[in-house]
Amino acid sequence: MTVTPVDYELLLPDGWFRIGIEPASRERSVGALVDRRFGGVDDAPHFKRRLRDDLLEQAAAAYDQGGIELYLSMQQAGALTVPASLLVTLLPPGRVSEAADASVVELAAGTAWRRRGCTDAASDDSEALPSVTLDYQVPVPGTGTHLLLTFSTPLVQIADAMVELFDAVAGSLRWRAGNSGCE
Repeated sequence: MTVTPVDYELLLPDGWFRIGIEPASRERSVGALVDRRFGGVDDAPHFKRRLRDDLLEQAAAAYDQGGIELYLSMQQAGALTVPASLLVTLLPPGRVSEAADASVVELAAGTAWRRRGCTDAASDDSEALPSVTLDYQVPVPGTGTHLLLTFSTPLVQIADAMVELFDAVAGSLRWRAGNSGCE
């Protein structure tokens, strides 16, 4: 008998921030991240406003694509922030597809499809950077749905190290079973 989980758990490195992407929590969550990023800096209103607008746009797009959680790295390496993100999406049965170029891996949460990719900078957007992506598609036991973990970073120069970090986070995925009532 397969136990259908009620939730999942992921271990993220220190310095990662969860952005609430649901419309009701988006503004508050993005505001908290911007305040944290610019803590004590009052002479950068243009940068704060631009970051807030960019994050709100990203959160709305993630939600519109079916995302349920968005995490951004705020990890520091000296004076620099290590840019990376994780979008968690619940794929309904009709949207699940096995990628031809994916490998099959075993995680604590079960068998998953893993695909590493690289996106080029968009020629029509001067601000877009090339990025390394890593997707894990994990079946949710007993549901026919899949959990999709999409990691991304523009740090193509240290892509292998970032992918190792992403693999470790994906490897921490665990299902949380419902309360059986026998406690």
